[in-house]
Amino acid sequence: MSKITFLGAGSTVFARNVLGDCMLTPALQGFELALYDIDAERLRDSENMLNNLKKTTGSTCTVKAYADRKEALRGAKYVVNAIQVGGYDPCTITDFEIPKKYGLRQTIADTVGIGGIFRNLRTIPVMLDFAKDMREVCPDAWFFNYTNPMAVLTNVMNTYGGVKTVGLCHSVQVCVPHLFKDLGMDDEGVQWKIAGINHMAWLLEATKDGKDLYPEIKRRAAEKQKEIHHDMVRYEMMLKFGYYITESSEHNAEYHPYFIKRNYPELIERFNIPLDEYPRRCVEQIENWKKMRDELVGNQNLTHERSHEYASYIFEAMETNRPYKIGGNVMNTGLITNLPKEACVEVPCLVDQSGITPTFVGDLPPQCAALNRTNINTQLLTIEAAVTGKKEHIYHAAMLDPHTSAELSMDDIISMCDDLIAAHGDWLPKFQ
Repeated sequence: MSKITFLGAGSTVFARNVLGDCMLTPALQGFELALYDIDAERLRDSENMLNNLKKTTGSTCTVKAYADRKEALRGAKYVVNAIQVGGYDPCTITDFEIPKKYGLRQTIADTVGIGGIFRNLRTIPVMLDFAKDMREVCPDAWFFNYTNPMAVLTNVMNTYGGVKTVGLCHSVQVCVPHLFKDLGMDDEGVQWKIAGINHMAWLLEATKDGKDLYPEIKRRAAEKQKEIHHDMVRYEMMLKFGYYITESSEHNAEYHPYFIKRNYPELIERFNIPLDEYPRRCVEQIENWKKMRDELVGNQNLTHERSHEYASYIFEAMETNRPYKIGGNVMNTGLITNLPKEACVEVPCLVDQSGITPTFVGDLPPQCAALNRTNINTQLLTIEAAVTGKKEHIYHAAMLDPHTSAELSMDDIISMCDDLIAAHGDWLPKFQ
């Protein structure tokens, strides 16, 4: 029996989307859906929910929860990763509150920035443990990473984990539909091309019947910027740098040095930037789960419609050899020629029975590549810190981060990193 293993299966809603999709996919019938999570109660919730779905969908997949991670992985063909190390309390709180003492404000803090650096440092050792298990019990499996920080973790699994890994993110899938809907444009029949790095990939082309749609996109965006709306940072970046970015404005506000600035407090209101957004979402999700749990977990009539998540479509393409196109995070093996070869990039990829084949992009527009490199610098130094265990590279990563370095002195950055290391305690490995 073929096997799909879900690590972090206590993420019940996401497990429903990915594994519920698999239950509705003819090519995946008969697969074992293996669930693993360190939270036994949440693991049971997901197991009960998926067994209810199995009945209502008539799927022949089997659902099995495991207390032993290695046994959950043993013999897997596909592995889905959706973990969060340290959770909201204590680690997300730490990532926000200590920088705030230094006057450094954040919105999401899960990709780069000081929050992204420390999320990486506590997650990388866990991911490398997964890789070690996989090399032993399912060496040929594909690893599909949904966990942020996407670029660094996918890079580490490929470069140091020895596991076939692709990173999957929603932002490429929804980029064009959301943009066109917000601008009152029809996206039917639109051809588009996106490439860059995760959360900062660029809508390089948008055409319909051979006509370039960018002039109209920018005209409408400029009009919309005259009023307060939810996507002001991305529109401003497009109008100044020429291209629209895949990930949301609340994310991009902290990827660049232009928006969250103590000396320009009026920018927060002008660009409608939601400071401390991620902690707010975490609290809401915790409260919502209390209400949602009964209707999701105990509902024996639970139904599901196939979602837009990539995972089941990728498995289907690999099983049937019917090609499918994704935006995937992969190593830069000459794909984007003006970004570093050590970087993880987000490019169009073809999926079929032979695996995942990334496509060649060439040079990005020079200003887009330059903005990507400012984030890649921090990503690569974070990896260096994790694999060498040297504290100095944590400092380097933070001092190279665009938002952090624009706001704080080098001495304050080092002091803040030391405070974060101390506050994380055993959530981090020991650094020299």
